[in-house]
Amino acid sequence: MSISFDKALGIHEKALGFRAQRAEVLANNIANADTPNYKARDLDFSKVLEAQTQKNANGTIALNMTNSRHIEAEGVGNGDESLMYRTPMQPSIDQNTVDAQLEQSNYAENAVGFQASFTLLNSKFKGLVSALRGE
Repeated sequence: MSISFDKALGIHEKALGFRAQRAEVLANNIANADTPNYKARDLDFSKVLEAQTQKNANGTIALNMTNSRHIEAEGVGNGDESLMYRTPMQPSIDQNTVDAQLEQSNYAENAVGFQASFTLLNSKFKGLVSALRGE
């Protein structure tokens, strides 16, 4: 009898990956807070996770294009539709839409969510290990 990690871990593995991807996007926003004409972006975590859950339920597999000359598969997006531009709360002279305090707040919130997902995934692995040991 084999163990299916997809069934054992559920969506938690994907959630951890999406949290890491969102942290990268938010860090990029913070790094470009003083860049003229830079447009802040964010990943809508709940929409991405919901889409992944539906893909898993429907048995759809996500594909990554590793070369720009590859032909895109029908019905499969490039994954960039979840990355949206942020609407600024107040206009800036240099057209930069990054609000450093908002970005830092979102980054901290995402870090807490990442740690929660990591802790949950870690407990799942500990449960699997104890089941394998027969404890």
